Amino acid sequence: MLKTLKNAFKIKEIRSKILFTLAMLVVIRLGSQLPTPGIDSAYIQSWFANATGGGDTFNFLEAFTGGSFSRMAIFALSITPYITSSIIIQLLTIAIPKLEEMQRDGEDGRKKLAAITRYVTIALSVIESGAMAIGFGGQGLLKPFNALTVIGTILILTAGSATLMWIGERITDKGIGNGISIVLVINILSRLPQDISSLYTQFVKSAANAGNIAGAVIAAIVIIAIIIAMVAIVIILNDGVRKIPVQYAKKVQGRKLVGGQTSSIPLKVNTAGVIPIIFASSLMQFPIIISSFFYKGNGVWRKILNVLDSSKWCNPEQPVYTIGLLVYVILVIFFAYFYTSITFNPLEVAENMKKQGGFIPGIRPGKPTAEYLSKLLNYIIFIGVIGLIIIAVLPFFFNGVFKASVSFGGTSLIIIVSVILETIKQVESQMLVRNYKGFLND
Repeated sequence: MLKTLKNAFKIKEIRSKILFTLAMLVVIRLGSQLPTPGIDSAYIQSWFANATGGGDTFNFLEAFTGGSFSRMAIFALSITPYITSSIIIQLLTIAIPKLEEMQRDGEDGRKKLAAITRYVTIALSVIESGAMAIGFGGQGLLKPFNALTVIGTILILTAGSATLMWIGERITDKGIGNGISIVLVINILSRLPQDISSLYTQFVKSAANAGNIAGAVIAAIVIIAIIIAMVAIVIILNDGVRKIPVQYAKKVQGRKLVGGQTSSIPLKVNTAGVIPIIFASSLMQFPIIISSFFYKGNGVWRKILNVLDSSKWCNPEQPVYTIGLLVYVILVIFFAYFYTSITFNPLEVAENMKKQGGFIPGIRPGKPTAEYLSKLLNYIIFIGVIGLIIIAVLPFFFNGVFKASVSFGGTSLIIIVSVILETIKQVESQMLVRNYKGFLND
């Protein structure tokens, strides 16, 4: 990775793209520190301290917003409305023929879908910022709490989310690419020093202060080993591919005999990426976030919320709440199969292979090929989702048993590792393209 970056800086064009990207990241971090006008910062800090789980409930949001949410900065919504709108549009392309037609309509269709995604992003930003301004404002967040401050807060938070969306698109166009993902990753990475410091203070420093030097060393080794192991699992899961060999029959075109080459269909082990975890986490956290605005009781509904609250899982003192973890695992499995089913159609792939004269050795073209791909895909999804569950559950286990609460978890690690690997590949491909251009010019 370091060698790739070193070589990239030697090329003026790519160096300019990297420096532009770094400048945009600085802007993002500055915007994440600027408070929204009219916000009572003392109230929001107090609210987070007294929220369900002492704020642990909102670790998912904190990681994705880079701490902007707890400060109620102008970038408090972060890029999450854009991610949500992208997922919504992607799912709707399956249900709405017009959108599906746009998706297949080449560059023009993709531009139209991108425009629709932007509009949906703005709409979601208005809804989310409105809920925050009204829900929090009525409890003391806004001073004074009136229509003018509510509208002003909605406009500022929506503008902040739109600005981040624009920055992400500029990084894609003028930077090193993968802009939206890079915006998300820089927010997650900004929280890592604080989380590492918390782990150090809680386990290593506390043991050293108690005179248990051996315990402090063991704690440090265990923390480092767990982090390295999780990163390694994510890398293996992200790069794991099952290649299905495809043979193309020879055919006569004019006076020439063409075809006969061998290709392959790459099926990623983690076919759905981090989407199942994001969907499952969002679904579990949504009732808690909404209830924290309006509900302060301790009845049956509070017990249900505790089951959904990840900060209560794997706690030996209250094992009943770990039922929520089982629900979470079931949701991850469901969304892994669901998302893959709408993004990869074995029947369509089999038909396209048949039209092009391709076949999988030992499998008849057409329906038998579709059945073979479906069976193999189900097996691959199962392996991938097991890996996802291991990565996602480990932070919950250590949080519940050892109270090692951090904002980053399996979701964040998968996003960080996959985006970094993808970005490095993009830089390498840009370097390769430039070298080819130089070779052709010579």
